[in-house]
Amino acid sequence: MNSVMRLFVGIELDESFRDALKQLQNDMIDGGLAGIPAPKENLHLTLAFIGEYGNPDEVTDALEEVPFEPFEIKLSGIGSFRDLYWAGIEENEDLETLASRIRRSLALHDIPFDRKSFHPHITLLRKAFFRNPEAGLPQIMPDVKMTVEHFTLFRSERGKNGMIYTVIAELE
Repeated sequence: MNSVMRLFVGIELDESFRDALKQLQNDMIDGGLAGIPAPKENLHLTLAFIGEYGNPDEVTDALEEVPFEPFEIKLSGIGSFRDLYWAGIEENEDLETLASRIRRSLALHDIPFDRKSFHPHITLLRKAFFRNPEAGLPQIMPDVKMTVEHFTLFRSERGKNGMIYTVIAELE
């Protein structure tokens, strides 16, 4: 048995999408929101969080059974879960279907995952708070979209400067 590692399935974002998100982070901070920004290289869209698991090959095998066709995603809106601020993704049936298929395949292979309902978002700031009462969120969203050409199994490990995400497998 392999050593246990923290895993999740997600979508890697292309450079222009990450650039737009980084600009949005800067706009949020300039607008009066303080917090810990997610590093540009860590910006991603989680489809299923597996957590601690000892056999990434089993997970890859399960994910290889998931039917996949490329589709487009588009940035849409800002929201928050308590002190975590995120960028949303425009409602997208292809994205919902992919997340559902991934979760179904994990369940069929008895691979545990976080079963909270899927709310597509990209974490921008953690431990966020407004520095002054007049502060507000940016009203203009970057007009950015990308074609999703694969989905990814990631390993997540804590490094001395935060989380480090490593690609284990890209699936098409």
